[in-house]
Amino acid sequence: MTPKILIIGACGQIGTELCIELRQIYGKNNVIASDIRSGSDALMESGPFEILDATNLDALENIILHYEIDDVYLMAAMLSGTAEKFPMKAWNLNMNTLFHVLNLAKEGKLKKVYWPSSIAVFGPSTPKDNTPQQTIMEPSTVYGISKQTGERWCEYYHKRYGVDVRSIRYPGLISYTTPPGGGTTDYAVEIFHEAVDKASYDCFLNEETSLPMMYMEDAIRATIQLMQAPSEKVKQRSAYNLGGISFTPKDLAAEIKKHIPGFEITYQADFRQAIADSWPNSIDDSVATNDWGWSHKYELPQIVEVMLAGVRKQEIAT
Repeated sequence: MTPKILIIGACGQIGTELCIELRQIYGKNNVIASDIRSGSDALMESGPFEILDATNLDALENIILHYEIDDVYLMAAMLSGTAEKFPMKAWNLNMNTLFHVLNLAKEGKLKKVYWPSSIAVFGPSTPKDNTPQQTIMEPSTVYGISKQTGERWCEYYHKRYGVDVRSIRYPGLISYTTPPGGGTTDYAVEIFHEAVDKASYDCFLNEETSLPMMYMEDAIRATIQLMQAPSEKVKQRSAYNLGGISFTPKDLAAEIKKHIPGFEITYQADFRQAIADSWPNSIDDSVATNDWGWSHKYELPQIVEVMLAGVRKQEIAT
């Protein structure tokens, strides 16, 4: 049976592309997009859309009941850089929306829940290289604290109430479709726009800051693959590590220079450097591979090629 799906936070960096891909798989009328504001033309024209403040439990429940929703993808969140500026606002948004969805699932009003976690759950005491699935977690950011707390609640609701909740710890995500959302890895999106526009970029991280990254298409594929996996194969109910590839701003700039020889990069680290320094250099995602067959496709050369082509296409269109 085709599931009826609600995406909360459908206008965000992940939500937009996730929604369009799910509509191609399940049909546009089976995937309801929602957000606190309208989205891109591509999103708004691709199927049903509802304005929704996900912190409003009554409004959320009404939409779920009205559309007879089976599965919810809760993509609404305040990301790392922005959350440090508005800690309590970030905590309330990130946690209250999760509790609303988990409680509705506990009451039998939903069949499955997808909630994204992040590499932000790790902290300065976490092993930096090939960070394992189970390890020390002492996050030092508001975003990371909310994601670590959310993981614990997801696992609790699964064990205590049988809620079928699934999650991935996303690395930094790279896409040209939607603008960056206030995250610490945003440089890896901004750099392409600046490279095309100005052939230069002033990076807010140091040149040797290695972070796990992933092209958005891989992240969307992993998300859908996890949600489609039989329940017995989903053994981690907190969240799965997802690694992708790791590179530094210097590595990325060198790859861009192969396409734009005159490209120049400078470095002026801001408050996000301390956040990046608390995160892993690389991630071991072998548990996801073993449990439900995950593997990434995009390496750095392919990411750079696709991103530059996509950004140039956007520039011509505007």
